[in-house]
Amino acid sequence: MDISSLIKPDRIACDAAVTSKKKALEQLSKLIAASSPNLTPEEIFDSLLDRERLGSTGLGHGVALPHGRLHGREHAIGAFIKLKQGIEYDAIDNEPVDLLYALLVPEHFTEDHLKIISELAEIFNDDKFRLQLRKCDDPNQIYQQFTSAFSRSAASESLASHE
Repeated sequence: MDISSLIKPDRIACDAAVTSKKKALEQLSKLIAASSPNLTPEEIFDSLLDRERLGSTGLGHGVALPHGRLHGREHAIGAFIKLKQGIEYDAIDNEPVDLLYALLVPEHFTEDHLKIISELAEIFNDDKFRLQLRKCDDPNQIYQQFTSAFSRSAASESLASHE
């Protein structure tokens, strides 16, 4: 799967002023619903929250990857917000979260879902990438950062498979 197709500039928000995990998930839900007429913000929020109840999706280093599954979807879709200030998120390192990438996948995605989460986690593990995202103040700049990171990830994956 080409994970660069998961996100577009209209599903990216910069310097969002949210003060809680719930508000961040609500904003991510609205971003996805705005570009998906067959989905409501409420059903997206419920899916993200249901997964969050199983355990925090806070990866550490100020990053969270909330994700969920939805009936009736044929393709995975993502949204991203960069917060003005970090929020309490029960992250693995107990640090505030200011970078949130939400992912929704069709219910029938199993291995694909795990592969996408793994690739996103690997990309967000890069200190330079996180720093670049935090410097961006425009959705198009953030989109370019993701596009570059996704293409680097795909290139390294391609090299590894040929060794």
